Amino acid sequence: MKPNKVFSLLGLATKAGKVVSGEFMTERSVKDGSAYMVIVGEDASDNTKKNFRNMCEYYHVPVFFYGTKEELGHAIGKEMRASLAVIESGFARNIMNHLDAETNK
Repeated sequence: MKPNKVFSLLGLATKAGKVVSGEFMTERSVKDGSAYMVIVGEDASDNTKKNFRNMCEYYHVPVFFYGTKEELGHAIGKEMRASLAVIESGFARNIMNHLDAETNK
């Protein structure tokens, strides 16, 4: 796996207690308004992607499809994770800037 700023920032945010992961916790944070952004693995099921895309659109939370479930899990020191939410605005803004920079290369 290549060194990656997005995954490094996710690791830092996790250590700071600002990331929730797993479908249930991610969904709960979107619905209770604590999520500033959501990342869903590109290899998540189409159904999972659709659910999060629709939910995040409805609740006005930015959603990104990035990395694999394995990479996302590894970045936050856990097993595979299809989805995670960043629950702090500074980390979320920083990560989104890097995601935008990577997708606009």
